[in-house]
Amino acid sequence: MIQESTLHFLTDLQENNHKEWFDANRKRYDAAKKNFLAVTTELLEGLAKQDEAIAQADLDPKKTLTRINRDIRFSKDKTPYNAHFFTTLSAGGKKSPMAGYYLRVSPDESFHGGGVYMPDNAVLGKIRQEIDYHVEEWKAIVEGPELTTHYGALQTNGALSRPPKGYPADHPALDWLKRKGHYSYKPISAAELLQEDWLEKVLAHFRAIQPLIAFINRALV
Repeated sequence: MIQESTLHFLTDLQENNHKEWFDANRKRYDAAKKNFLAVTTELLEGLAKQDEAIAQADLDPKKTLTRINRDIRFSKDKTPYNAHFFTTLSAGGKKSPMAGYYLRVSPDESFHGGGVYMPDNAVLGKIRQEIDYHVEEWKAIVEGPELTTHYGALQTNGALSRPPKGYPADHPALDWLKRKGHYSYKPISAAELLQEDWLEKVLAHFRAIQPLIAFINRALV
């Protein structure tokens, strides 16, 4: 489970986000990262038992983590560090366009979820085509009780104002085809993170979103 000391470190980093403080507290960072890596490893092992694609991918837990250093080259926010830990568990690896599972731990915005966020146009085109070919299957997944009970309505990072090129205005899945992403997430409180059984609960949620991830990735392979 996540240790309380890990949350304390992230809180302090959020309040002291500069190199001098980070260098002075590197041992705390190393301990916190080790804790999050252990949690990621345990989560990945559990996920491999319920998602064959993840099992076959044989992911290295270390390579699923986002770097603590922020890329500030084109950002107005020049704080050098991410005050959170984040893992992407995707059969294609964290840099793959494939859909995957996510876990973020931070002082004030922890969550788990899955899907595909901000795919490029080529990837989005393949997903739209798969939805077009299998409208009823798609609706059964994204509007069904399993996913909606665990995660609520599917989220998106924007939508087209008009039908995508090549699709009619009366398409039965038009609202879905207009979307620029398909994902969902569920917040986790600090109290939940510290519970011994919270990883089991996360895996139960991941089981509910696995059909969505499988559908999307089927379009990309």
